[in-house]
Amino acid sequence: MMDAAPEVRPDLPPEAEAEIAALVARAARANGPVIRALNSVGGSLESRAGALPVKLRGALDAGMAGLLEGAYRAAGAVGAIPQVPAASDWTHRVAAAAGGVLGGMGGIGSAMIELPATITLIFGAMQRAASREGFDPASQEVRLLCLDIFGSGGPGRADDGVNTAYLGTRLSVNGVTLQALIQQVAPGVAVVLGRKLAGQAVPVLGAAAGAGINYAYMGYYEEMARVRFALKRLAASHGEDPVLAAWRARALPLLKG
Repeated sequence: MMDAAPEVRPDLPPEAEAEIAALVARAARANGPVIRALNSVGGSLESRAGALPVKLRGALDAGMAGLLEGAYRAAGAVGAIPQVPAASDWTHRVAAAAGGVLGGMGGIGSAMIELPATITLIFGAMQRAASREGFDPASQEVRLLCLDIFGSGGPGRADDGVNTAYLGTRLSVNGVTLQALIQQVAPGVAVVLGRKLAGQAVPVLGAAAGAGINYAYMGYYEEMARVRFALKRLAASHGEDPVLAAWRARALPLLKG
């Protein structure tokens, strides 16, 4: 017996309900086949990240706050990062993949050097997602939201639905300071990017892994940003509470499987 369709609330117009339904499906697809494949080859990337050398793991954890703050400030200085091609959705993913190849050629050492560029590329992709929905990509609010999206769990988790649920809790970061938000999200981002470094640990072979992981991660964060900023646009027109209620009503059945 099929589950009943989520109830449509009278406080949102049908077109808003339809868009929210499409956004739920988009978020559910964010952990796509490439990430699932990477997560299943030779054990999960998360377990590989846990096997990184202690000194490297410590350096990644200690340096992540600085990397995120650097990306945040650079994004404010130049708006939507110009180094990221804007012609289409796939061009900057290819740029990220190329960076992953270079980062993986020398194993962990070159991967660590490439990491700041990857964070900048991902941040720029999220800014462009905001711009598509009518928001100023260089504004403080948008840049803080990009940081918050970084902290939403990340790709390749066993509980893929965590991010769908997370997006149903809040759409803004009003009153949160930059330093407080960075301290909140940095540990989770370090874990996610640790998986990337683990995949690039073997020289030469790591080049192929780096390309695939960078491409997949870029796509994931861009998709999550497009969902987040589209919901924020809808909330500006229809109110945050009705939009979040509609999102949760449609997302929760997916999480229950």
